[in-house]
Amino acid sequence: MSWQRCTGKGGSSCTNVNGEVVIDANWRWLHATGGYSNCFDGNEWNKTACPSNAACTKNCAIEGSDYKGTYGITTSGNSLTLKFITKGQYSTNIGSRTYLMKDASSYEMFNLVGNEFTFDVDLSQLPCGLNGALYFVSMPAKGHGTPGAKYGTGYCDAQCARDLKYINGEANADGWQASSTDPNAGVGKKGACCAEMDVWEANSISTALTPHSCKPEGYSVCEDDACGGTYSLDRYAGTCDANGCDFNPYRVGVKDFYGKGKTVDTSKKMTVVTQFLGSGSSLTELKRFYVQGGTVFKNPEPTIPGMTGNSITQQWCDTQQKVFNEEIYPFNKFGGMASMGKGMAQGMVLVMSLWDDHYANMLWLDSTYPTDRDPESPGAGRGECDITSGVPADVESSVPNAQVVFSNIKFGPIGSTFQQPA
Repeated sequence: MSWQRCTGKGGSSCTNVNGEVVIDANWRWLHATGGYSNCFDGNEWNKTACPSNAACTKNCAIEGSDYKGTYGITTSGNSLTLKFITKGQYSTNIGSRTYLMKDASSYEMFNLVGNEFTFDVDLSQLPCGLNGALYFVSMPAKGHGTPGAKYGTGYCDAQCARDLKYINGEANADGWQASSTDPNAGVGKKGACCAEMDVWEANSISTALTPHSCKPEGYSVCEDDACGGTYSLDRYAGTCDANGCDFNPYRVGVKDFYGKGKTVDTSKKMTVVTQFLGSGSSLTELKRFYVQGGTVFKNPEPTIPGMTGNSITQQWCDTQQKVFNEEIYPFNKFGGMASMGKGMAQGMVLVMSLWDDHYANMLWLDSTYPTDRDPESPGAGRGECDITSGVPADVESSVPNAQVVFSNIKFGPIGSTFQQPA
């Protein structure tokens, strides 16, 4: 998959970079090193092969991938298509997570501060409950263990992901609890934490731009419910910001800006531009533009009283905490924009994924959330989807052919990837 590195002004000087994408190891077939028996079957580990993490790591191998046939992933030139449900010869696959590679053994590492990142996206086929996400995490450039980046290892995020089959190069089989709702997933004792910059979490109804701070910013391992995040009993027990400081146009009161038939029309392809203002490891501001039909649209100004500005700054996050009446606001607790800048300076890996949500039905993105709040109270309404929507079983049966297409990625200094409005 090719992308472009830009140096001039207004997209005038961009050169092609020949990259490739790799699917996360979590989706791959795990089998015995000496044969083809499953090491992980359905959503549970084979207890014979995996009596312990160490034994499991020794006894099991991560297999290569049939990207199109098994996972519904295809590339063409500068375009990546992720399909939601793919019925393969041996299994039914749901969603995917991919990384941009520099070469066969290394992820491409981006330092976002002082630069801008631009891409095209078509999410016209993503309804309530789905998320076509493009984001960055501070995971290691070489992945982990012998398989390394070539096999999609080393993932981490601000939820301190515990659903990973491998953590820090070792199997995560000890204490594994199979999911009661997801036939392909579960939660292990260990989790993998790191700073996360959600450039794009979106479907055709809602979108959010969200930095997540973390201490430390780089890869670290946690255990059990001390991980916090989505997969733990206490969401706020860990050392990363599970919530984030977000800018969702609908959530700040501008309900006619983003969606099908709206100012930014999600029934059509669009260009998304994100600028990371600052220098070195100091991140000061996140700015967002959309380009569609030859017109550039800035993020809208909020209509909620007490909120001003159309970009994310530390002041914006402080104001959000106050206006949305957030009793717990981990973004500031773990260093806020300063932490996010430090994470970016370490280099971050580009992630592109398509997923449904077995924990909160994606309501935090596209509906009223928490669901018992008054949708008119500041910050409660995030999109037009009903609070009963997004149940994975419903989404998987009703829209199996859903997909997202990312294309035309450009990266370079501020002002180098698109023509800014005067």
